[in-house]
Amino acid sequence: MFKEKLESTMKSLLKEFGVEEGEVDFKIEIPPEGYGDLSTNVAFILSRSLKKSPREIAVSISEKLRKESDYSRVEVAGPGFINVDFSIDYLSSVLAKILEEPGFWKKQGEANIQFEFASANPTGPFTVGHGRQAVFGDVLCRVFSSRGFRVQKEMYINDAGRQIGLLGRSLWVRYNQLLGREEELPEDGYQGEYLVEIAQGLANEVGDRFKGSWNDESEVFFKKYALDKMLEDILGTLKRLRVDFENIFYESSLIEDGTVEFVIKSLEGKELIYESEGARWLKVSKLVEDDDKVLVRSNGTNTYFMTDIAYHYNKHERKFKKVFDIWGADHMGHIPRMKAAMKALDIDDDFLNVIIHQYVNLKREGEVVKMSTRRGEFTTLDELVEAVGVDSTRYFFAMFDPDTHMLFDIDLARQRSNDNPVFYVQYANARISNVFRTADEKNVMISTSSLKLLNTKEDRKIIKLLTIFPEILDSIVTDYRTNRLTSYLEDLSRAFHGYYNKNIIVDPENPALSGARLAMCKALQNVLKAGLDLLGVEAPDSM
Repeated sequence: MFKEKLESTMKSLLKEFGVEEGEVDFKIEIPPEGYGDLSTNVAFILSRSLKKSPREIAVSISEKLRKESDYSRVEVAGPGFINVDFSIDYLSSVLAKILEEPGFWKKQGEANIQFEFASANPTGPFTVGHGRQAVFGDVLCRVFSSRGFRVQKEMYINDAGRQIGLLGRSLWVRYNQLLGREEELPEDGYQGEYLVEIAQGLANEVGDRFKGSWNDESEVFFKKYALDKMLEDILGTLKRLRVDFENIFYESSLIEDGTVEFVIKSLEGKELIYESEGARWLKVSKLVEDDDKVLVRSNGTNTYFMTDIAYHYNKHERKFKKVFDIWGADHMGHIPRMKAAMKALDIDDDFLNVIIHQYVNLKREGEVVKMSTRRGEFTTLDELVEAVGVDSTRYFFAMFDPDTHMLFDIDLARQRSNDNPVFYVQYANARISNVFRTADEKNVMISTSSLKLLNTKEDRKIIKLLTIFPEILDSIVTDYRTNRLTSYLEDLSRAFHGYYNKNIIVDPENPALSGARLAMCKALQNVLKAGLDLLGVEAPDSM
């Protein structure tokens, strides 16, 4: 709100200098503390066209700004920066607007987009790595929705590849071992104890029906049984983590409904497929700077690349304006070939957007926990949630820049102290709730008629922080850094805790000031709760 106000004022003033809107691209920024509410470099941008020094222009603009009642202080700094403070009248009007419109950060829009995340070969329980992607994707969807996008959340299940075959065979081996028959796990099979538990349940259901029998019937049965149990486990884990999806999409459906074959024929029609060594290849090198890639292996099976092309063609046919895929860093090399495939199918360059996140490790008692899904050496996502709770799990996954490797500190996440950031933010909300309980007991009411009494440095800081909430969300829409939201909530909480420790908020002897402070607390709590809700974290009223 502050930036929009100064930007609007500047655009009006620029016309007086003969500069039309859009001719100059100036910046408005929050300066270091003590240099005003906002700062602009507009004088530097105008210097060349007006053939005057930046400082001379800044002085002229400042004189005009001082005549505006919305600004209490206007100063020229250095060679020509303009620093401004907003008047208490303007501050109180902004706070009043925030109180009148509890959802002031929300926008309306029509853009129909899709986020696909937490997609995986369902060959074992979800690990903490899956958890980071699931929470990251879910938070992004919540933020995008709040800023006016119509978002569909989708999970893609790789159920048609070699890994599901290995999973089914591994389960058959464990089943036979339970029945006293020695069988060897495949060389690349899955060794986790979770398969023993599934095998026990299966043995209880079917007895020794498949003992020693591995044929087409048993292969189909064990693949389906293993897949169903893994999906049941995975979706249950995600539900506990407060992550859900509008749609679950199966890789196998692309083969069954003919999409894969249609895409192959389309690419053949463009002369972009050739055969070599019995396999069929896409001419990726003709489209982007990358090597050609196999679509169909010499044994007739589709590569992951092939079905992924078909999957994204299917997305395009579902009329999404844009799709966002969230992948781990190990899939980065897949991006150029997928971009090439979209180009080959005449799909717009900006349709497919890939967001990469880095790896995650756990730290417990100062030691990094080793993880390997295939060897069964990992901490499951369920175990992590059980150890630290859903709120800490979600908050910690969201508070790291996706471009950075994450070290999840289990001991810190379990702490109920101000060192734990999620506790710190939740405690701010609980403190405000307690303030209102005290106000009720002392019969002190919220008042918006005395907001002009909020004129201290601490008051201004909180009001300014409240106004930038929509900007924080817009920045996340631009760069996908969910840690911007956690940092913002921590800044807001820090400002409130400091304010609470310094000021008496509920004072029956001063009802006007108390009413104004309660009003500010109400606005602050609304934003805290909204931010926590976007993170999928609860906002308890007491702790």
